[in-house]
Amino acid sequence: MIINDQDNRFKVGDLVHTKVNSDVKMIVRKYYAKIYYCTFADLPMKKELALFERELVNEKQESKQIANH
Repeated sequence: MIINDQDNRFKVGDLVHTKVNSDVKMIVRKYYAKIYYCTFADLPMKKELALFERELVNEKQESKQIANH
């Protein structure tokens, strides 16, 4: 299976959070088969989450949207 790395919106190392819980910051550790594997920024030893792109928001994108309003 060939995966185009250009399809993903978030890059490894990006700081993100879920749409439903913006207080919990996560770091993208890996992107594979359209799934983002994220570790908790404040608790790196906690079990990581596997999330779809539609569930995530980039911290930089959100701050730009707030500044434009």
